Amino acid sequence: MTKLAIYDPPMCCSTGVCGPAVDPVLPRITADLDWLKRQGVQVERYNLAQQPQAFASNPTVMAALREHGNDCLPLILVDGRVVSRGTYPERVELARLAGIETPAETSPRRETASSCCSSPAVVTLGAPSSRSKGGCC
Repeated sequence: MTKLAIYDPPMCCSTGVCGPAVDPVLPRITADLDWLKRQGVQVERYNLAQQPQAFASNPTVMAALREHGNDCLPLILVDGRVVSRGTYPERVELARLAGIETPAETSPRRETASSCCSSPAVVTLGAPSSRSKGGCC
């Protein structure tokens, strides 16, 4: 089984998705890591602020920190080897790094959105809006 380990920069919580200004990349990487787990990849994630011993006990991570400082974070290792540093790769790249295939997208990407009246709607990206122009609902 492939083991993917992410060494995150210091964050307020384990996922970094708390507080008033959430980096939109963090919820995406959390979802991507959950997806990798469902594909059979062993995923471990460490936060420098909460788990400094995980950083200190890994010679590869310590070498990267000595050479590049915190700029190397997030640092991603696959089976103990550095495969990415300083950025969170997209799902397709994470899958490639972990040695698994991603299913081809056969339909347009869909996202859930809320209207100004707070009723949820499904939006097909790139498709014309079905709402009338100039009106809310």
